[in-house]
Amino acid sequence: MAELQYCKILKTKINVTNMTDTLAYIGAHIDALRGQYICVSNVHTTVMSYEKKDYRTIQNSAAMALPDGAPLSGYSRIVGFPDAERVTGPDLMTQLFKISAQKGYRHFFYGATQETLDDIKAVLQKDYPGLEVAGMYAPPFRPLTPEEDGQVTTLINSAKPDFIWVGLGAPKQEEWMYAHRGKLCAVAVGVGAGFDYLAGHIKRAPRFMQRLCLEWLYRLLQDPRRLWKRYVTTNAKFVWYLFKERRRTKKGSKAKRDKV
Repeated sequence: MAELQYCKILKTKINVTNMTDTLAYIGAHIDALRGQYICVSNVHTTVMSYEKKDYRTIQNSAAMALPDGAPLSGYSRIVGFPDAERVTGPDLMTQLFKISAQKGYRHFFYGATQETLDDIKAVLQKDYPGLEVAGMYAPPFRPLTPEEDGQVTTLINSAKPDFIWVGLGAPKQEEWMYAHRGKLCAVAVGVGAGFDYLAGHIKRAPRFMQRLCLEWLYRLLQDPRRLWKRYVTTNAKFVWYLFKERRRTKKGSKAKRDKV
């Protein structure tokens, strides 16, 4: 596959792209992407990747790490990539759904609950006529045994999808995709809350809030008890770690100049 442009943010390689280029790349390389996976990255996953080396390996082993979080594409623009834009998981799903009947793409959904998957199926049948749902599976809320995992892998491959949408939340979905790299017949894409958005269980922020990098705030207001600590703490860490890395880089550059 052709080399993809990326910006390294807190040691994680985040693609410099936009929706049009992402769709074009996936469409042109759909067969080469089979057995690989795509991370949909945000501030939370990037901070987690910075703090945990194993998870960073997972993020950096992905075929693509798309800038779902506005601060990621914003930072890329600041450091010299003026064309960097957001590519969110929910938007990527809907854009691919729109062209699936024409392209003949088949989709498998792995994650969430059976109720959520049933709601997703109803939405897809209503909004995307002709879209082929190859299968759906809601895993139990516990680790699968090796035998169960093998059965699920067989189930997915027997369905012959082109895309496996994984909605387990971070870091579980990325860990699952990494553990199954090379074992699946399709490209896996971790979309986290994308399943709940698609099912209509939670609402996307208005476009003006998305443009102002405030989608996290809209999500926080919908579920403050569960999300306040994650957003407040993680956003503060993100800013601090960026400052620390930039300062370290400047010191390293100064040391090299002094040595010369």
